[in-house]
Amino acid sequence: MANEPTFPRRLQNAPILITGAGGFVGKNLTAALRAAGYTDLLPFDVEDSGETLAAYCQKAAFVFHLAGVNRPLSPDEFYAGNTGLTERLLALLEDAGNTCPVLMTSSVQAALDNDYGKSKRLAEDAVLARGQRTGAPVYVFRMEGVFGKWCRPNYNSVVATFCHNIARGLPIEIRDPAFELPLVYIDDVVACLTAAMERGEAARDAGGFCRIRPVHRVTLGALADTLYGFAAARGQNGAPTLAVPALAEGSFEKKLYSTYLSYLPTDAFAYDLAMHCDARGSFTEFLRTPERGQVSVNISKPGIVKGNHWHNTKNEKFLVVRGEAVIRFRPADGGEVTEYRVSGDKLRVVDIPCGYTHNIENVGTGDLVTVMWANEAFDPAHPDTIPLPV
Repeated sequence: MANEPTFPRRLQNAPILITGAGGFVGKNLTAALRAAGYTDLLPFDVEDSGETLAAYCQKAAFVFHLAGVNRPLSPDEFYAGNTGLTERLLALLEDAGNTCPVLMTSSVQAALDNDYGKSKRLAEDAVLARGQRTGAPVYVFRMEGVFGKWCRPNYNSVVATFCHNIARGLPIEIRDPAFELPLVYIDDVVACLTAAMERGEAARDAGGFCRIRPVHRVTLGALADTLYGFAAARGQNGAPTLAVPALAEGSFEKKLYSTYLSYLPTDAFAYDLAMHCDARGSFTEFLRTPERGQVSVNISKPGIVKGNHWHNTKNEKFLVVRGEAVIRFRPADGGEVTEYRVSGDKLRVVDIPCGYTHNIENVGTGDLVTVMWANEAFDPAHPDTIPLPV
């Protein structure tokens, strides 16, 4: 297409150097680039040799400099792992005569007067100086705390630590529940980094530093409460509440929910549901949401009729996924009966409108399995269910 940018296509098969490729951001970026079809990635990490880095600098068409130190045994390691490594990388590029673009990830702590911040600020200065000296594009991303899948718990991310511990029933420590965290999500980070590489696009602040957007702000107390709610939905410390959080596109809660599930122990992916069984079959709630209603699974034995009631405000959708059924309707104030014959062999949704008494009969020879959605979660204090035979 004439409107497609040519820059990303040029890099699709070009060598792309990623320092810190084994770290949190590096793993996610590397996976995303490979999934997008980038075929010549040059991952460099702490166990690789200086000779490897030099060889990569000879041929790199773009550099993602993600490597750094944030939890050293001594302050000197900040300067060696942040400033020193950055200066060595830039020197190797210069020795190779390579003026490819360089993108560095830094931290908002670079504005602070501590050893970590100072070491990152010196690294930033070195990258910015390269841009001024060579005219090559450079991008220095000052990032807030990053959260998402594959982040190491009990290291330097409170979100990772809380997710890991809560998913395992371990305690967490909150010194100040009102303390507010600025956070960015790993998928947003990867999107911003790749946009800079592919299109030269980056949101910059007044100081000229690139920033990840959007930034989410949450207190420690709210973060913990939300995560405990996720755990309770799956039945941790009791019967599952089945609550699904609000998952608006781009929302913090949607991103946090995805993050939390990635920290589940491998023996805890599954959880049991409460099946309400009798001679007619069973009825089992699956999901509950405050704004999107409830999903349940209904199983009926052959010849069984369920329902024979109507609702004022509650409405439902029935989807037979196995077996054969007849669904019958009649206005609650009298009138003719309407029938729909449905089967799991041809999936068809039947709406159950308000004001109609209705039932569903298993007319097949085996179990009838129906997925039922209601626009509100069942509340025994206000059931809105009035018995009336069809």
